[in-house]
Amino acid sequence: MEPRSPTFAPFANPAFRRLWLASQTSNLGGLIQTVGAGWLMTSLSSSADMVALVQASNTLPIMVLSLVAGALADSFERRTILIAAQAFMLAVSIGLALCAWAGLLTPWGLLGFTFAIGAGVALYNPSWQASMGDIVAREDLSAAVSLNSMGFNLMRSVGPALGGILVAIAGAAAAFAVNAASYIPNIWALWMWRPERAPNRLPREALPQALGAGLRYVSMSPNLMRVMGRAAVFGFAASSAMALMPIVARDLLGGSALTFGLCLGFFGFGAIGGVMANARLRARFRNEYIVTGAFLGFAFGAAGLGLSHALWMAAPFLLVGGACWVLALSLFNVTVQLSTPRWVVGRAVSFYQTATFGGMAAGSWIWGVFADSHGVSPALFAAAALLVTGAVVGRWLPLAEFGNLDLAPAGRFREPELALDIRARSGPIMVMVDYVIAAEDTDAFLAEMTLRRRVRIRDGARQWGLLRDLETPDIWTETYHVPTWTDYVRHNERRTKADLENFERLLALHRGPGRPRVHRMIERQTVPLHDDMAPKPASPTELQQ
Repeated sequence: MEPRSPTFAPFANPAFRRLWLASQTSNLGGLIQTVGAGWLMTSLSSSADMVALVQASNTLPIMVLSLVAGALADSFERRTILIAAQAFMLAVSIGLALCAWAGLLTPWGLLGFTFAIGAGVALYNPSWQASMGDIVAREDLSAAVSLNSMGFNLMRSVGPALGGILVAIAGAAAAFAVNAASYIPNIWALWMWRPERAPNRLPREALPQALGAGLRYVSMSPNLMRVMGRAAVFGFAASSAMALMPIVARDLLGGSALTFGLCLGFFGFGAIGGVMANARLRARFRNEYIVTGAFLGFAFGAAGLGLSHALWMAAPFLLVGGACWVLALSLFNVTVQLSTPRWVVGRAVSFYQTATFGGMAAGSWIWGVFADSHGVSPALFAAAALLVTGAVVGRWLPLAEFGNLDLAPAGRFREPELALDIRARSGPIMVMVDYVIAAEDTDAFLAEMTLRRRVRIRDGARQWGLLRDLETPDIWTETYHVPTWTDYVRHNERRTKADLENFERLLALHRGPGRPRVHRMIERQTVPLHDDMAPKPASPTELQQ
């Protein structure tokens, strides 16, 4: 049998195949709705920035709501969140179609409906992206993300053209009605999906704590911070082409709604080409080379689009832009997911989406204002210059390689038997770990402790410190706090197999008898009058010994 192409390997998974096919129906409807909303705004308002705000109203909710959605994706069953988000967008789309049919929409009313649909997308996306790791194996994750991009862009290659034809024949209300119907197959496929539930004996984190844990993890992960910074710049600059596309089609190309749809179609065809080349490019080039090429390629496409005055002139530049768009964003997405353990992947994806779509939302509005005052072509030229700058920045902030880090839970932690009768919420807990380090190993120990500190804080430790005994300099003590005993257990269960390498190196440096001694202490800020934490009563077995 002919070996399966890595690009299409996830299609061997029945659950992925069924959900992927259903999601394309929803993608098609969403793109038809985008054409309808964008073209309807050109008839409701002649202002370029109002037209650009249609794109911004779709992306702004993702920037605002993604963080909460990511915390929900890591705390609740993702399938339930996905179904709820799809049902919400179905209801909003029905309302939009009815208002458009009755002629009740104003420019701000249309933006309100598109904002609400964007809010549904914001709720849906982190759970959907995080679910990829629940559906396919880690080695197929990159291909699964690429196939999702390919599916969306496959629909983008035909959806906008269909939307343009539909709007030209039946009006924007018909496009909104088709979008409403497109959610039904996806809701059915999600309802039929039965993912395995990972056992979790710890109580669910409260939303503020879950958001804080996600922020802490991302901020203590330099590779993730680098990805999000580059993604924000790319989203800000590249959003110019998408936000100004209706104006480009109407003013530069002298076209109609069909011309707008065909422009988006060419962009989508280019994106499909980018997906097909994705695996081959990643096999031959480093991640940073691909991202730099995507920045420069999109800059070339944006500048060329600004010089175009007919559809046949714009088409090649749209193809290049579409390919570079998917190459950059899919690589950013895969890097985030492969650099993050499962317990926090929803929040990491949501921070990435906040950075990317926040850049897109700000860019959509700013490029619209720029086009209003200086013209569409100068706006595209300015965006191209910014993209070139973003490529040059990669020299100092390069995108890291995926690596082969095993981010599965280490599974070594065993909750110790405690002599005091404490509860799960008892705290704060102070932990001290004693090491005996020879003088000649001090520099190596400090280098490992630098990494240890980052891992500890990343996984929830507070007030981390490193102490050295003044009378016995070979004794070093690592200290940190956690709010409660539950937080201490959660902190240790977040350790990954990749983190064990650092701990094994610390063990090799330890010169004391046995393993480093761990002290777990409950802290009191005031002195109680009586012992408020009596020792546990002896068990019947202990009494017999």
